[in-house]
Amino acid sequence: MEGLVHHTESFGTVDGPGVRFVFFMQGCGLRCLYCHNPDAVCARGGEAWSVEQAARAVLRLRNFVQGVTFSGGEPLLQPEFVRDLALRLAREGIPAAIDTAGAPELTEKTKAAIDAAALLLLDIKAADSGLARALTGAGNERAFETLDYCEAAQKPVWLRHVLLPGWTLERSRLEALAERLRPYRCVELVELLPFHKLGEPKWEGLDRPYLLKDTPVPTPEEIAWAREIFTERGFRVQ
Repeated sequence: MEGLVHHTESFGTVDGPGVRFVFFMQGCGLRCLYCHNPDAVCARGGEAWSVEQAARAVLRLRNFVQGVTFSGGEPLLQPEFVRDLALRLAREGIPAAIDTAGAPELTEKTKAAIDAAALLLLDIKAADSGLARALTGAGNERAFETLDYCEAAQKPVWLRHVLLPGWTLERSRLEALAERLRPYRCVELVELLPFHKLGEPKWEGLDRPYLLKDTPVPTPEEIAWAREIFTERGFRVQ
């Protein structure tokens, strides 16, 4: 079994608990306006890694990392590689997390990959499917199907949501999302991710227009009241 890897990060600190070895997988079905890895979206490209090759890369650093995270791109587009590597590393005591938008169809293969992971980092683009479609090219139905699966399987989830001024950073929209998430016991943490422009040079390098060029980043005050919306409803927020 091989997977197409766009790049790796040996000491990731923002993709799950502790220090992580991160595999950024090649390919994604979404076209997010704020994507910070647009060069990883195309299904072609990347470097082919075998499961054993990838496992050796992680195991060389086992004294320094607390886990492995599959990010992207969209790792659930390569579910068999993710499953096999997650299971291989679990036998060595290294837990896996999957950072996904939940957009791929929920099949037996994607379920098996989720089952093999210790944690899902699920990026919900918006509570409203129409807004999610405008932001990413796809609605949010499959993301919530993935969340429903995690709830039924009692799979721990860290819910991620980008605070984008003029789009998602609006009180009524955040309140709607918080209310929709309220029944889910599997959501251990809500990560509110302030919009940033670190990916803008990559868009320019690909000769593609960056449509959020004039969009400001959230202010500290905006981030604070966004956090309050979720903490008031009992969520642990980061």
